[in-house]
Parts: sequence; C-alpha cells; structure tokens
Amino acid sequence: MLQAVIQEYIDYCRVEKGLSANTLSAYQRDLRRLAVFCEKQQRSLLQVRGEDLEGFVDFLYKDKLSSRSIARYVASIRNFYVYQLRQDRISADPTVDIRSPKQGKPLPKFLSLEEVDRLLEAPDAATPRGARDRAMLQLLYAAGLRVSELVGVQLTQLNSQLGVVRVTGKGDKQRMVPVGKVALQAIETYLEHDRPQILKRRPSRYLFVTSRGTLLTRQAFWKLLKNYGLRAGIMKSLTPHLLRHSFATHLLERGADLRSLQLMLGHADISTTQIYTHVLRERLRKVYDDHHPRS
Repeated sequence: MLQAVIQEYIDYCRVEKGLSANTLSAYQRDLRRLAVFCEKQQRSLLQVRGEDLEGFVDFLYKDKLSSRSIARYVASIRNFYVYQLRQDRISADPTVDIRSPKQGKPLPKFLSLEEVDRLLEAPDAATPRGARDRAMLQLLYAAGLRVSELVGVQLTQLNSQLGVVRVTGKGDKQRMVPVGKVALQAIETYLEHDRPQILKRRPSRYLFVTSRGTLLTRQAFWKLLKNYGLRAGIMKSLTPHLLRHSFATHLLERGADLRSLQLMLGHADISTTQIYTHVLRERLRKVYDDHHPRS
C-alpha cells in the first residue's frame, strides 16, 4: 500500500511536473527512507505527525548528512504531503512546522584557461577511444552541458553546418547551444575515423558510443574525466559540473550577458545564473587588492 502511494506521487511528478529522472529517483529514495523510519515508530506515511517528521530530520542530522541533503529531504517530504492533502488522504499537513536548514551559497569553483587547455589535450587522439574522449571533453566545455546531456546526445541533435547542438535538459526541456569550431573539428574527426572503429559496424543513434553501441553512463564518464584530470596534473576535485562552471565563468569574463548565459545553460530562473556574477566580484576584489597601491 505504502509503495503504491509513493509510486503514485512519483508518477504525478513525472507526468504533471515534468521532473527529471534523477530528481524522481532522489525523491523516491527520500520517501522510502522516511517510510522505513515511520515503520520503526509504528506509523504509516499517511498517519505521520509533525513530531514524527521532526524526529526524522533529527535522525538525518545525526547521520551527518549535509545541510543541502537535508534540505532536499525536507522539500521531498513537504511536496509529498501537499499532494496527499490535495488527494484528501490526510486532513492536515504535518510538515507546516518543519524548517529547512539554512544553506550558504558557496561560490562555484572553476578551472583556469591553462587547466582547461591541459585537460582537453590529455586524451590520446591517435586512438579511437582517445579521440572519442577528446571530442566529449571539447563538447562538454564548448557548450557547458550537464553530464547527462552530454552522454545522451544523439547524431541527429548535432548540426555541424549551423554549429549548434540540441540537448534535452531538466524537465525534458530542449535548447539549442552554440558549439565552437575547435570542438566541431574534434567531433568531425571522431565521427569520420574513430566512431566506426569503435562500433565495428554495429548501429547506434548516439554520438558518443561504447563498443557495444550503447552510450557511456554518467559514472563511466566521471571516471574517464578523473583519470584525464590526473594525467593533466589538475589537483582539484574534477567533475563534469566543474567544466560547466568554467564555461560560464569564462564567458562572463569575456563580456557575455547573463540572459544569454541563462539560455545556454538551460536555467529555468535567471537567479540560478546570477551566482556566477559573485565569482566575478570576488575576482575583481582580488585584482584590486593585488594591484591597487592603496588597497
């Protein structure tokens, strides 16, 4: 019964709210963990009281989860019970007194231009897989894609003549992103010489493929990226999102406006994009402190 209630809510979020598969998976994990906690308190999800939820949040703190993770749990739970209230399965919202932890907004980290250059040159383009990996890194940085968008790109989504790639982002929203000449050249070389060698006549609709004709998983690409980062001598914790942050920061440094950057990144709200302006303020402050004679 409880699993059916959770699944109905997840289906609602998928169909009505258009949430991504990753977000749905996180919501489902959060609610299942809450259900297990409630069972230990001898209550069902639909019988839970406010003090039970406060106890669950305390439990998350004791489990040493980050404030960001706990905030996601609170959001998952709150939205779940709002839905149950609308369905008349509960008479009152048990989350009204639950407070989400305060979160600071850390500045996004990014790579320098020199570090980006070293990373993009790290794969051995003389091998088919190295050429594929270099093309992936080039596209990731050139278009500021999310890792899920990168690995899911299909052949029909890239238009080399127009120099754009069409990607499907969060909430299944599509957008067109410009791709630079250097990245396009790396992709064209890979398509012409290396992709056929990897596939060995197997058909595939995906741009970046494995020898089985399937797309790379996000986890497999993360592992590749980490290895290339070590090869390039980059000591920072390297993630696909770090390249996305680097893409955004480098564009702003060269005069891009926030609205254009918002469209390229696929942010639903420009307030999400505005975090990069803080990066520029910090850099301006450092330049001033380092060079002004009376700083």
